[in-house]
Amino acid sequence: MDITLRHRSSGSYELPDLITLEPGRRNASSLSEMAYYLLRDRLITLEIPPGATIDERALQADLGLGRTPVREALRRLADDRLVHVVPRRGMFARHADLGDLSAISEVRIEFESYAAYLAANRATAADRNAIVDMLGELDAAREATDHRELIRLDLRTHRIVHRATHNAYLAATLEEYYVHSLRMWFLVLGRVQRLDRAVEEHRELLAAVLDGNAHAAEQILRKHVAAFEGEIRAVL
Repeated sequence: MDITLRHRSSGSYELPDLITLEPGRRNASSLSEMAYYLLRDRLITLEIPPGATIDERALQADLGLGRTPVREALRRLADDRLVHVVPRRGMFARHADLGDLSAISEVRIEFESYAAYLAANRATAADRNAIVDMLGELDAAREATDHRELIRLDLRTHRIVHRATHNAYLAATLEEYYVHSLRMWFLVLGRVQRLDRAVEEHRELLAAVLDGNAHAAEQILRKHVAAFEGEIRAVL
């Protein structure tokens, strides 16, 4: 990838189409941020598999980026708990197991359901317009079978709810744990049947937020996250 060809006159860098970014999110403010999103996508989608050794020089050559951006990105990914640094041994993609699943789900059940409650109470006109548009996309995807496209819909639905809380601190926390749960999905992709059912749950969730029914939105998302854990636990 030739990053220089993607440099914009505004000083930002154009990102390629990544599964972990929403459509339209195509700019990085620096080469370090560019490296971060590129590597995060690979870690989440398991292109860099759990336990794999992180070879900085190989990544620099592969991404067409220098040592500093790649190293800064890896430090950030270590803070995100996607990369694990072992003194005198090196750097590795973190493993993911049932212990991680339980810990992630404990947090997400409480925070995601609270976010749905807040979103139903705080959604603005702009939020409601985004929800209406998303409901149209979910309707069009009723018969979708492509797992990656269904994951994109899941990601966008959750982020619409996160934004509608109008609490930047909560949204940042939700993003951190959502990213880890997304990685869990990729661990079992092809072995679970839940993704298509999740589309219908998303419709119910967004409809509750749109109606301002905070209690219903909270309960729908609580059950949604709990069912996510149960589905993955059954095949891990």
